[in-house]
Amino acid sequence: MSESRLFSFEFSAPKTEEAAEKLKTVHGKLAELSPHFFSVTYGAGGSTKDGTKQTVLDLTTTGSVVAPHLSFGGDKPELIEALLKEYQAAGVTRLVALRGDRPSGIGGTMRMTHANELVTFIREHTGDHFHIDVAAYPEIHPESTSVESEIQYFKMKVDAGADSAITQYFYNADAYFRFLDLCEQAGIDIPIVPGIMPITNYKGIVRFSDLCGAEIPRWIEKHLQSYEDDPETLKAFGAEVVTRLCERLLEGGAPGLHFYTLNQSVPTLKIWNNLGL
Repeated sequence: MSESRLFSFEFSAPKTEEAAEKLKTVHGKLAELSPHFFSVTYGAGGSTKDGTKQTVLDLTTTGSVVAPHLSFGGDKPELIEALLKEYQAAGVTRLVALRGDRPSGIGGTMRMTHANELVTFIREHTGDHFHIDVAAYPEIHPESTSVESEIQYFKMKVDAGADSAITQYFYNADAYFRFLDLCEQAGIDIPIVPGIMPITNYKGIVRFSDLCGAEIPRWIEKHLQSYEDDPETLKAFGAEVVTRLCERLLEGGAPGLHFYTLNQSVPTLKIWNNLGL
């Protein structure tokens, strides 16, 4: 593995004891690859806050660098400040700062604090203790009104003190490289690491992509649709497609890869081994 490239893996906070035990096994397998860090999601509106914290603290004791996702959600600033201090005391040195999503059924009743405000808050209360990652959207966030507003808002997060960024997943490398060009023109020079989503299920990836605004190229979707009743062929095709994407990204100068593992080791390991990392 090239030391100049940053590789990382993302977990969702487990919601049951059984899921937590499974995650320990998955973490053990992926930890053998010596990634730079693991991240742990926070749930819409901070809905998995307690599970996130416990997972982060548990995995940190193994020697892994673990980066909790964090958003204000519906919490008061004092609660977020207390959580930051708890993470500091536990030796956590990295965070992923997000606006976060509204929990389903909340609608517009919850004020969502923007990520740049959260980055500012973290810097004001903890200085440079944390390396802060923020989100980037090469295919443009679903709520953005234009490409220009997307770049402007991303720059606000960087100017607030973000150290690097992780993108929403995508399957079109051109979108990523175009986004980098626009960031360079805007004077943004932090590392922007592509988020990589393995493909293992047709309906699942289509549903999730519709929700988060990630585009599945038509040719990929049609292949997945035709393999829907042949899970092994679908997984093999998905691994090939995502491997080729990763190869192009790394050859084009991407600073690393961030894998959305969905709390599974096999799909990510397949891509990793295909890449010879």
